[in-house]
Order: sequence, then C-alpha cells, then structure tokens
Amino acid sequence: MIKQDCVIIWIQQKMMVIIKNCIKCLKCGDIIESVSRHDFKSCSCGAVCVDGGKDYLRRCGYPEDYVDLSVVEKDNSK
Repeated sequence: MIKQDCVIIWIQQKMMVIIKNCIKCLKCGDIIESVSRHDFKSCSCGAVCVDGGKDYLRRCGYPEDYVDLSVVEKDNSK
C-alpha cells in the first residue's frame, strides 16, 4: 500500500527540462522510472511511487523512503 505524502513539482514553470524522472526506494532497493505523462509506477514493496514522465515530477511516499535520481536541465530555449 502506498503511503501518502505526494509531491508534485511543475518543472515547466521553472524553465527546466526533465531528462529522466526516477527514484530509488530505500526499503526494497527498486529504481523506478516514469517515462511518459501519467505513467504511474510503484516499487515492488509499495512504499513509494513516481509519475509524470517528462512533464512533471510526482512522488508518493515518505521523503525519507526514497532517493531522487531524476535528471533536470535548464531550458535555454526560453
């Protein structure tokens, strides 16, 4: 069961581009990645999840249960 502490970070408003949207669960060790919008993924133990693909960064679970491995870059085209 997913613990509820959801965080959504809207990168577009901050002039950043999401290259990779993923986290590592510190309970089971799974690395989970969301590759497209609404591509909701949970780790095998259900402690954390990731969502948003390259549109936004959404995390569910307690912040102390995961390490963020996402890669974002400044958008120089704007």
